[in-house]
Amino acid sequence: QVQLVESGGGSVQAGGSLRLSCAVSEYTASSSCMGWFRQAPGKEREGVAYIHFGAGITTYADSVKGRFTISRDNAKNTVYLQLNSLEPEDTAMYYCAADQCARFIGVVLAKTLPVSAITHWGQGTQVTVSS
Repeated sequence: QVQLVESGGGSVQAGGSLRLSCAVSEYTASSSCMGWFRQAPGKEREGVAYIHFGAGITTYADSVKGRFTISRDNAKNTVYLQLNSLEPEDTAMYYCAADQCARFIGVVLAKTLPVSAITHWGQGTQVTVSS
């Protein structure tokens, strides 16, 4: 059973930084695709950043390019999201997700599947940006 445990959320002023972490079960980590999604009150869950856990190839939403960085530590089976230059519009619940890369492709590239098709999710960690 794949389990994801998130940490690192908090409250920060505009222009500040946070680093989110997501620890994932090791038996799937090296062959999985992973990503960070966020959901603000009253809005749909949207993708933020994605990574192929084995190859390290990354993709970002246009809204966060140049500000956020996704990375992973294979030895620790952990994915990170570095959030810099935070804006109030970044305020949301941030969720870590993991699944087979084929399903991730369907969701984030081919867009033939909804976000809810991704199988494994963390519990979410709140990011609040003031001002």
